Amino acid sequence: MSSPTERSLVLLKPDAVRRGLLGEILGRFERKGLVVEALELRTMDATLADQHYADHVEKAFYPPLKDFMTSGPLVALVLAGDEVIEVVRAMIGSTDGRKAAAGTIRGDFALSNRENLVHASDSPESAARELALWFPKL
Repeated sequence: MSSPTERSLVLLKPDAVRRGLLGEILGRFERKGLVVEALELRTMDATLADQHYADHVEKAFYPPLKDFMTSGPLVALVLAGDEVIEVVRAMIGSTDGRKAAAGTIRGDFALSNRENLVHASDSPESAARELALWFPKL
């Protein structure tokens, strides 16, 4: 009996694109056995940033985060697999790349708290909301 497949939104942020880390990061997800169901290179505009980060718009850290996330192209993807949300979050590591464990994506490559290479949905509810924003036809 196979486990139900779950989906997660993953964003490879502008710093991952600028630093040429797309292949490395995607390869880690694929080698783990996760399935890429959709992938798109695009730029996040201000409206999408406000929708995506709706819970944070009023917080002091949001304006610089919005500036960073809208600063250049990023890769939006849908990953699928058994407990994919939990698996991806373990693979990317803690938010602050300076403190993330070695062996995680952020621990191996991220240099700060804001420019931390990857966003991933943190719950089935946020995954559903984020996937509807980024890939409404799925």
